[in-house]
Amino acid sequence: MKKSKLFIFGIILLATLMVSCNNKRNNLINSWKTSEVEAKMPLSDSAKNEILTKGKLTFTKDGHVNGFFQSEINDGTYALTKKGKSLVIKDENGTPYPCESTITEDKLILDSKEMKITLTKM
Repeated sequence: MKKSKLFIFGIILLATLMVSCNNKRNNLINSWKTSEVEAKMPLSDSAKNEILTKGKLTFTKDGHVNGFFQSEINDGTYALTKKGKSLVIKDENGTPYPCESTITEDKLILDSKEMKITLTKM
């Protein structure tokens, strides 16, 4: 009897964790436009303007991402971990862009060692 209660509790806990992690992923799946760039390292005005004007990311349910982050990304992938607090974007060559992420209904904040980029839902 104790084992069956423990087993049921384990299943409920696992389901709860999966749903909470999936909610952040569901909030991420969309198109986002760069609205702010805060450089942490020297960044030329032209590079900052390029990120602001071209900056757009589209995340899909199947783990792919396309757009312009710090450079053009075609057929990239992403992994969202740590309950939505960590996002790693990889371009088509496998170059990783690790970020601390904050995801809300209408904002996505990506904080890397080079810069902090704020995106808004399109």
